[in-house]
Amino acid sequence: MNATVSPPHESASWEASPLDLAAYLARIDYQGPLTPSLETLRALQRAHLVAVPFENLEIVTGGEIRLDIESLQDKLVRRRRGGYCHEQNTLFATVLDRLGFRVEGRSARMLMGDDERKMTAVGHTMLVVSVAGRDWLVDVGVGNVGPREPVPLAAGSEVRHGPWQYRMERSPVGLWLLRYKRHDGWFNLYQFSDEPYFRVDYADHNYHVSHHPDSPFVRRIVAQYNGPEERLALTDLELKTFRPGEAPEVRRIEAAELPGVLRERFGLVLAPEQEVVLRRRAESLAGTSSEGEQLGT
Repeated sequence: MNATVSPPHESASWEASPLDLAAYLARIDYQGPLTPSLETLRALQRAHLVAVPFENLEIVTGGEIRLDIESLQDKLVRRRRGGYCHEQNTLFATVLDRLGFRVEGRSARMLMGDDERKMTAVGHTMLVVSVAGRDWLVDVGVGNVGPREPVPLAAGSEVRHGPWQYRMERSPVGLWLLRYKRHDGWFNLYQFSDEPYFRVDYADHNYHVSHHPDSPFVRRIVAQYNGPEERLALTDLELKTFRPGEAPEVRRIEAAELPGVLRERFGLVLAPEQEVVLRRRAESLAGTSSEGEQLGT
């Protein structure tokens, strides 16, 4: 006689029931198959990244970041805004779960070029999806440098997502290590273990990164876009454009240009009162530093 397996407690699941799937699919302009296959997963990830930019503008204009599904839908879907890793990957996981994918949360230690032996803090939300007989790293929330499609969770696997190249390795400290090939060689993005993480963990990480005075998302204006042929990174008033195999093109913008740049280059439209606050913040942060590298730029 088979043993009865109890369903997971709701705290260990994604909030798939309240999800407005049709609204999400319209937001990312996706009209393809919805069967839980590898092809569907790839297509959804690409569509999400084209439509939903990486940004922290709610924080720098005095708002609050919440990870319940209603708040995520209101911001990223109905208001057509972007978000950072905790928001984007939580929403994407909920969509995948609703479609029948097996999705587990993970939390990575960001390296952003640091030595893989360095032990940084856990705090980056990402996902592992089981499909087509194997596990895949899936991440729609690592800014302009992240993979555009699933990456096989196997040491030594190397993939191309259009012109962008990624490699999965095991780091000297025994963790999975994701690397990204830039114009100047392989670049360490982050490392992570097989330990599962849950929505309650992400809520804790989210509060820290959106409130701690040393957090780059509290101190800086950030917007990034992960495109198929061109990638963008805005840090305060410095805009970088990345193309495959080339050093980034860097342009300094004026504070008055910022709302227009966000609209035209990132597809981000803020409320008028938010634009006023953002412009004042940009003027106060006019002296930029080199911290953009820690944000994936």
